Amino acid sequence: MRVKTGIARHAKHKKVIKAAKGFQGRRKSVFKLAKQAIVKAGQYSYRDRRVKKREFRALWIVRINAALTNFGISYSVFIDKLNKAKININRKVLADLALNEPKSFEAIVKKIK
Repeated sequence: MRVKTGIARHAKHKKVIKAAKGFQGRRKSVFKLAKQAIVKAGQYSYRDRRVKKREFRALWIVRINAALTNFGISYSVFIDKLNKAKININRKVLADLALNEPKSFEAIVKKIK
């Protein structure tokens, strides 16, 4: 008697269909389409784990720049003066201070002016 792949294939298909849960249309229920969708989703998630870091840095810069408009100083000048004053605060912390602790941020700006 020959060995058939029924059980193994069904398990493999089930695994792929489960991974495609939440997709729209036939991509969630048809094995061939689900498999393609999962591969593409994996590529997007790999790529976007790197892009996310760039987008957050850009967001922090925008927030810092917006907070600096009140003090009449541009972002580039502010960062240059921070570096010359040897104040090592990263952009994430600066953006957080500008958003949640305006008094602390103001103190930093006054220190470098």
